[in-house]
This record gives sequence, C-alpha cells and structure tokens, in this order.
Amino acid sequence: MSEAIFIRLLGAVTAEHRRGCAGDPIDLGPARQQTTLAILASAATRPVPMDQLVAGIWGQEAPRNAEQSVYTYVAGLRNVFEPGRGRRQPSRLLAGTSAGYILCLDPTRVDALMFAQWVGEARRSQRTGDDLEAVRRLDEALAMWRGTALSGLPGPFAERERARLEQLLLAALEHRAESLLRLGRHGEIVEELRDLTRRHPLRERVRELLMTALFRSGHRAETLQVYEEGRVLLAEELGLSPGEGLRRCHEMVLRADATPPAREWTPHQLPRPLAEFVGRSREIVRLKERLAPWDDSPPGPLVIVSGPPGVGKSTLAARVAHLAKDRFPDGQLYVNCRGATPELPALTALDVLGRFLRALGVAPDAVPADLDEAAAMWRSRLHDRRVLALLDDAADLAQIRPLLSVPLGSALLVTSRESMAWGEDAFQLELDRMSQAESATMLAKLVGAGRVSADGEQTARLVRLCDGLPLALRIAGARLAGRPDWSVSTLVSRLSDERTRLHELAAGDLAVRSSLAASYTALERGPRTHDRLAARALSLLGLLHVPEVTAEAAGALLGTPTPAAEEALERLVDAHLLDRAGQSRYQLHDLIRLFAVELRPDDSRGPLIRVLSYYAASARLASHVSDPHRTQVARPVDAVPHAVGCAAEADAWLQQEETVLSAAATQALNSPDDTIAGLGVDLAFGIMWHQERFFHMTEMNTLNTLALRVCERTGDDAAAMLAHDHISNTLRMTGRTDEAIAHLEAELALARRLGDAFGEMRAMGNLATANNSGLRYEEALPWAERQLVLARRIGARVGVRYALTVMGGAHQGAGRHEKARETLYEALADAEEVGDLLHEAQIRASLGEACLDLQESREALAHLLRAVELYTPSTYRIGRLRSLIGLSRAYRTLGDLDSALSAITKAVAFGGGLSHARWGRLLREEQAAVHKARDAAIVHTV
Repeated sequence: MSEAIFIRLLGAVTAEHRRGCAGDPIDLGPARQQTTLAILASAATRPVPMDQLVAGIWGQEAPRNAEQSVYTYVAGLRNVFEPGRGRRQPSRLLAGTSAGYILCLDPTRVDALMFAQWVGEARRSQRTGDDLEAVRRLDEALAMWRGTALSGLPGPFAERERARLEQLLLAALEHRAESLLRLGRHGEIVEELRDLTRRHPLRERVRELLMTALFRSGHRAETLQVYEEGRVLLAEELGLSPGEGLRRCHEMVLRADATPPAREWTPHQLPRPLAEFVGRSREIVRLKERLAPWDDSPPGPLVIVSGPPGVGKSTLAARVAHLAKDRFPDGQLYVNCRGATPELPALTALDVLGRFLRALGVAPDAVPADLDEAAAMWRSRLHDRRVLALLDDAADLAQIRPLLSVPLGSALLVTSRESMAWGEDAFQLELDRMSQAESATMLAKLVGAGRVSADGEQTARLVRLCDGLPLALRIAGARLAGRPDWSVSTLVSRLSDERTRLHELAAGDLAVRSSLAASYTALERGPRTHDRLAARALSLLGLLHVPEVTAEAAGALLGTPTPAAEEALERLVDAHLLDRAGQSRYQLHDLIRLFAVELRPDDSRGPLIRVLSYYAASARLASHVSDPHRTQVARPVDAVPHAVGCAAEADAWLQQEETVLSAAATQALNSPDDTIAGLGVDLAFGIMWHQERFFHMTEMNTLNTLALRVCERTGDDAAAMLAHDHISNTLRMTGRTDEAIAHLEAELALARRLGDAFGEMRAMGNLATANNSGLRYEEALPWAERQLVLARRIGARVGVRYALTVMGGAHQGAGRHEKARETLYEALADAEEVGDLLHEAQIRASLGEACLDLQESREALAHLLRAVELYTPSTYRIGRLRSLIGLSRAYRTLGDLDSALSAITKAVAFGGGLSHARWGRLLREEQAAVHKARDAAIVHTV
C-alpha cells in the first residue's frame, strides 16, 4: 500500500493513491491532522517523538489533551491511508516505535524531499561544470511547486518549514539563473529575475543576477536603474550600503564589462585542523548533517559542542567547520571567546561582534559601540549571505546571545565547557571521552604504531590513566615522542601514582591541571551564589573516596539542604566537571577526581565527619528496618539518616549504596583521626547484616578486620566485641571454623570483662553455631544450653529462639532426629509469636531436614515450601539456597523428580556462585542425586 502513495507539501498538503499515471486523492482530514502528516513526511523516515509533534502542531499553546489529539490524528491518517487494515493489525505505513512515529514511505514519494534531492544533484552538476544538466534538474524540481508550501496549515512547524522551503526555492531559482547565464541564455531569464526582484527587493544576489542579465541583453540604462533602486531600498529599510558583490556589478556596468560578477571578498579565518585527528566519526556525521544537510537545505542556525575540559571540543569543531566550509561560500569566521582562559579576560559580546563585523568588511570606525546596534548590523551584514562563524570556548550563553539570531543560510558553531539550552532550532552535542580504540589510534599517530603495539596491555593502561581525554593523550604522546628511550610502560609507571599523575600530564604549554583549573576558577569567582557553592562542592567531593555520591550525601558534605546541594551538583554537571550516574546520583571521572583531591580545603575535617555520620546513621536505620529482630546493630549516630519506609525500601537502598558505603567505611577506618575512624566502625557494623545476607564475605571480613584494629587502637572494647563476632561469621561461613572459634572466644572474654550479659549470651550462641558448622555437635550443645539459660535469665527472647534453633541443629547432626524436631518446634512457636520471619525461615529449613531424616517426607515438604516462601522476598542468600536444596531432596524422596529437578535448578542458578564451604558441597551432591534418580527412572521405564 505504501508504495502507491504520493504526498505533496509544495502547495496545499495533499496525498493520493497512485495507480499508473492516475491518482485517487485522499481526504487528509482537519488542518492539524494534515500538519501531523507534514511533520512525519518531512522527517524522511526518521522517528518523530511525541513531544516534537506536539511542539510542531501547537508550540507553547498546546492544550492539556495534546497527546491524545495526536493519537487521534495518527489513527485518522492510518485509516485513510490503509482503509482495509484490521483494528489489531499494525500499520505498515505509519509505525509507532519507542522513539516516536515513523512514516515508512520512500523519500521519492514526498515532493518536498524530492525537490531538495534534485536541487542537491543540480548543485553537484554545477560544481563539475555541467550547467546544462543542472538546469534540467532544476526545471524538474521547480515544476513540483504548486503555490505556497504547506498552504493554509497553522502551527510553528508549518511556519518554520514554509520559511525553510521558501529559502530553498529562492536558492534553486538563483542557481538556475547562474547556470543559464553561464550558458549564454540571459534573454530567457530577464522577466523571471524582474519578478523575483519585485518579490524580494532586499535580496542582493537576485538583483546582481538581474543586472547581469539586463546588461548582457543590452539594457544598460535599466541595469543602472535596478542598482539605484536597490541602493535606496537597502539604505531606507536596513540602513546599509550595497554589498561588495552588488557594487562590483555596478562598477562593471559602468566600465561596460558584461562578464558575470564575481562575489565579494570572503574571510577565511578557520584555524588549521590538527594533523593527528582520529576517531569521532559519529560525532562528525551528526555535526555535518546540521551544518551541511545532504539535501542542500539551509543549515541549522546554532550548533553547540559542549563537554569537559580537554575532551577535544575545539579540535572537533575546527575539523567539522573545514568539512562544511564549501556550504558557506560567503565566509568562515573564527574567534576564541576566552571563556576558560583565567589569565585573560573573556571577550564580551560586543568584542566578538566587532571582530566579526570588521572581518565582513565594516570599517573599524563604522562598528557601533552600542551592543544592540552592533547586533543589528551583524544580522544585516549576514542578510542574503551564507557565513559560518566558529565561536570557540564560549563561557556561557550570555556571552554570545546577541549573535544568535542569524538569518537563514548562515550558522554559528559554538564550543563551550558549559551545557547550553537555546530554543528548538539549536542542536547540542555533548562530547564524551574517546573510546579505547580511538585513544590507542591517537597514541599510535603521535608516537608511532611500533612503540604502541609493542606492549598492547601497557598501552591500554596508559589510555585508562589518561581517562580517554584527548588533551591528556596528546600530552602523553608528546612526552613519549620527546623521549625515545622511554617505553610505554615507563610512562605508565610514572602515571600510576595518583599523587603525581596531574604533574606528569604536562608538556610545554599543555597541562591537564591548568585546563581543569580554568573551569574551577570560573565557578569559584562566579557572580552567582550557586556557582561558588558548586566550586565548594567540587573541593569537598575530593575528600570522599567513593565511586558515586547522591545529592543527599552531598548535602551532608556541604552542610546544606539537599535541594541546594543538588543544584550545586547540577551546576558542576553543566560545567562538565561531574557526570550524572542515575537519578540524583553523580560521579567524578578519574582525572577530575585527582584535581578535586588537590583542592582540599582547610576545613576538611568537619565536612568529612558530617557525611560519614550521614552514611553511618543511614546504614544503621536501613539495617534495622530491613530486619528489626537482629541484635548486632551499630551504635546510634547523631545525624539525619536517609529515610526508608519499609523493609523493601531499606533493602533496595542498601543494595544500591553498598559499594559506596563500603568505600566510605574503608576510607574512614584507615584514618588516623579517632573520631573519623570510629565513624568507619559504625558504618562497617551498619552494613554487616546486608553483606552477610548477600554473602559478601570478603568485603565483610576486610571491613571488620579494619574495625577491630581501630577498636583495639582506641580502647573501644564494646565495639571490638562486635568486630570479633562479625569476623567469626565470615570465617565460619567460608569453612575456617577454628579461626572463627578463636574470635568468638575473644568476644566472650570481652563480654565477661565488660559485664555485658547480652554480649556473653550472643557469643555463647555463636560458639555453638561455629561448632555445628565444624561438625562438632557434642561440643556445640553445651554452648547452646548455656546460651538458653542466660537468655531466659535476662529476658532475651531472641537468644532463646536462637539457642533452641542451634540445639536442634546439634541434635540433628548427632543423629537425634526426634529430639531435634521437638526442640525446633519449640523455637518455631516463639518465632511465629513475635513475627520473626527470618528465624522462622531458618527453623523451618532445619525442621524440613530433621523430618526428612525421620522419613516424614510430606511434613518435611510443608516446612521447606514455607521456608522457600519466606526466604524468596528476603535478601538472605544462604538461607534460600539451603531451603531449595532441602526442597529438592523432599521432592526426590517423594518420587516427584520433575519438581526435584526444578528446585535444584533454581538452587544452582541462585547459589552456584557462592563460595560457602558446606552448602556448596551439599548443592553439588543433591544435583548429582537428582540426575542419578532421573537416569534410573528412565532406565526403569525402558
């Protein structure tokens, strides 16, 4: 169906079903539905997002139900284009995608797209000297026009597109006249050019062409009259004198020279592109598409390249400007706005305008001193010209705002360290760091492929140390090129020391540190409060050695409310000194992080204590909300914690923040400052339960070993007791029973010395558990019995439940299965009464194993199914793995091998990567038993 449709935009918007040479018109419905079609058709098979459709149809006046209206228009178009399509059948012509709506129509079926394509082909013929072919193509293209483009359609898109197509039409008519003049057919176009001049009296190029055609046709007096009319109009309407091209044409007539007029002198100010430029192919294509569209349509008026210091914005912009310069025959301008040059003042908008106006031929004493007048002259000088202006290193939008309203046909290419937002006609490319491959290629160009390829691993390390920044890579390349005796590994070794890396990344007048310092200084000296707060935030972020930071944590660091901190962080994002890492999450790239470390303020201790207190208080609260029945909790910390409303929120927060919390705890625990180190202890204890549930044993052991050293250094026996307890857990669960018991004995001794009955009870229970894990069931039982007595005496119900559970495990391991079941049922009753779901899950898993040993398989199955149900929403990985293994065993015992296979498959998927000594072995054994039973069943069936 789509191949039979033709859409016309060059006049009233129409569409028809083509059948041979004839066509049946299609009723396109109301005007806004036609506008919807025009937007989609103009996109040339590219998806158009919903917000772009709404903006194009209504602009700022969009009603609340705008999106619903767009759905209606799309449905209406689908109905008229594909009347036979079923309601649930997807449209082949107007497809909906996640990126927007796409009109799946060959561009040759849209007259506006064909017009632009044929004009582009004609221009290529002109460039190769084939004016005859150019005229033929242009005649075919111009024949498509049936009146004003998008006639009668309302809305911002229709207005913009009409103006764009009108300019393309005028350019096509000019190109045709130029070719006919070169072919000597001036007589054919005199009337046409007279009409064009009447309709566009201020368009100097049309007037030049008319004067040439008239003079060659022998109408010298009329030629001079045409010039005089133009001179008067330009003076009265724009306050300008005729341009150089029109004046030269006039002088040629006065000298009776009828050769085609040459265009005025044009400035060519672009800086020379770097010879070692590599990569950025995607970015070049995107920028060139804006500055030099494939269909010869006018360029985008404003193209912005923004990015962090040293990322290569200026180099890329110069490269693209050179690639696109042929599309701007009336000149290419360049200015360094000095937005990030601390030793020199930034240029003002008036400074930039003055430079550009002088380059365009305005006498120095004629350049206005008033900003508004200079901006008006800038627009007037660009009228009827195609000029590209490269504004490098703009400080911000305010610096260049007076230059932005350029006439159609000209373009501004701007580079800036700041992100800018300027209307829907602007295009902004956020330039990121170079890829690994691009970086290696750049180094190869700078120092030679042989040196780079000699040690690929060291080259990859060098690229990572340079953080993918072209500036850093150029410096590294320059240092290697200037030192032939250095290998790549020599420089890698020098850069590996973070304390001196920025010092090493300097060569001649190039230095990463000074490039970053320029952006920081601009913020620090900025006139706005949030600029200075952003600079303060960067200096404080260097204090904290974590991979990411949230706005809430930054608020604690800065001592400000979270919204103010977030505004400061977003300001750093705009300055490309900080990257977003998610919703209200931020991270520093390596070299910027090292620079931030160097900014360490004098008052660094207070901010660090504030943010560590926030982390410790938040971890403590989240751990408690996640499981309020656990007793090994960190001490209270005087700080406002992150708010969590339920266990699911708490678990999600801990899971998201664990890497950050672990890094912060490590930093604090290694501090010589006792207060800071003490907060590290609190933070390590705060995340202990989360780490245990996820079986992050290595991290948990490392943090608690550091915590124990801090406690011993500071004489904090109460905290040391907990550190011993946590370390013992990691050792026990990784099969190092004797070491675990040694720590528990130390914990017990500390508890007795402190007179801490609860701590003593806890140590007894854990000694029982450690002996159970070591298969020393008869040694475990007395410890559990002592815990039970002490727990009942001090009224610690959690100790009672724990002791009964461990006693049940000891009886079970010793072969006293009935006693184990009896003891575990007593523990289960207490857990159910207080709502301790984790202990209930543990007890039911143990009951299931005891019942299996008693050959009570159905009773076992009931307990194990409940255990799996309780463990599934929790984050306790070992417990869930244990219950799935038991469930597989219960099903296997009952002869339900399919269910057994399902359970053990889930267990393998869930816990195959865990390094738990006992349960890893039992998982492998049960998996083998299930497969053996299934194989035996198959043999029996056969």
